[in-house]
Amino acid sequence: MAEHVTTGHSRGAGSTGEDVTTGQARRALVAGLGRRGFLLAAAGAGAAAGTGLSASPAGAATRPPRVEGPRGILQPGRGRIDGEHYLPSDVDRVRWGYVPAIGDDPVLTVRSGATVTIDTVSHEGILEDQGRDPVAWFAERGVPRRQVLDDAVEIARDYDRTPRSFDVDGPHVVTGPVFVTGARPGDVLKVETLSAVPRVPYGVVSSRHGKGALPRTAAGGAPDGITIDEVMPPVGTDGRGPGVDPEDYGNVSVFTPVDRRRGVWSGVMPVGASGEVTFPIDPFMGLMGVASAEGAPTAPALNSIPPTLGGGNIDINLLGAGSAFYLPVFSDGALFHVGDPHMAMGDGEVALTAMEGSLRSTFRLTVCKPGAGDAPEVAFGYPFAETDDVWVPIGLSDPDGSIGGQQSDLDVAMRRAVVNALDFLEAELGMTRAVAYAYLSAAADFRVSQVVDRTVGVHGVIQKSHFGR
Repeated sequence: MAEHVTTGHSRGAGSTGEDVTTGQARRALVAGLGRRGFLLAAAGAGAAAGTGLSASPAGAATRPPRVEGPRGILQPGRGRIDGEHYLPSDVDRVRWGYVPAIGDDPVLTVRSGATVTIDTVSHEGILEDQGRDPVAWFAERGVPRRQVLDDAVEIARDYDRTPRSFDVDGPHVVTGPVFVTGARPGDVLKVETLSAVPRVPYGVVSSRHGKGALPRTAAGGAPDGITIDEVMPPVGTDGRGPGVDPEDYGNVSVFTPVDRRRGVWSGVMPVGASGEVTFPIDPFMGLMGVASAEGAPTAPALNSIPPTLGGGNIDINLLGAGSAFYLPVFSDGALFHVGDPHMAMGDGEVALTAMEGSLRSTFRLTVCKPGAGDAPEVAFGYPFAETDDVWVPIGLSDPDGSIGGQQSDLDVAMRRAVVNALDFLEAELGMTRAVAYAYLSAAADFRVSQVVDRTVGVHGVIQKSHFGR
């Protein structure tokens, strides 16, 4: 493996790093109470005064409010940067449509526990069926050049790491990978999202033929359960972009400004000739992963669309600021990467995309070793998540991605989410499996994460407050 050199920008230790006393307090409590006792005590008490502990298995530090609005136009490297390290999405530090492979060279190396601020770039406005010219595409929607991100322009114009094939490649601009010192196969990488700030005051929601919850089939017909008249976008919708047949794609993109309404940062969409609908934004990264497969840069196993055991395009809308995402490690250094920034997304992501929009996100990346009590046991074999309020077991229909074919069966994803929930409740909280099964049926929610990523997903929502006694 090549020598790992820090090639991103490093900064002095910032306030987002874990306080030493807090970390020592958490470890002392886990040692004294045992991991199970610590979880139950934390769930009952909420944030422990003076220690920065929450109901999180690793005692997440106190964080700022989850939803932040735009801080102006955050061009690369400009504006507030909170992390100890800064990673831009310039053309040499991204992959377009693919994720890093096991053993790939990193673009940044950090210690375990370090914080990294990453400027991510949305694919909306730069894709082939949108003309691959974000300045022109956004200008048609009233956005001046100064409000179009320079890194988006550079990627659309200059990206040549791999040839682009609109029919084959994923759409996502993936930034990284980041090598985390000390991470080895068999560990877990804990990814805490400390902030997720819109870089621009707008987003885009797109749908295309053959994709989404109501797709046209490859043969031009309708899938089971709907008629051809119910396909979305409607058959005959014109597409856009040179070299792209509009009858094949029918891209419909809804430009969605962000504005503050009734004190809440909101997306704004038109209703009729003069009305509007507004909804709160809740920014999060749709794609957060570690390298979990091998192959050439454009190998099918590395396509950015399907989520895998390494995370990737997981599309769970709970993973905003204040969340923790646990990923099993398959490669030295873990090789963390991010992409697919979202400003808002409903469960299911039915139209194909969320409200896509570039974000500046700060993460804390921590290596968790087996037996140390820093990560739930289920996370050593499968992605797992949590917020201050809930635990989130995850199920995927085809967790090896596109290897050996592709399965898009929600029943399979549901079963795996339930099994992972049972494993968590039994191993971490001491419930018998039969009682845990009954509890899940009575009090937990299982939600469709998304139905549009080839590998579909279901995630459970288990309330920590239920375990207060």
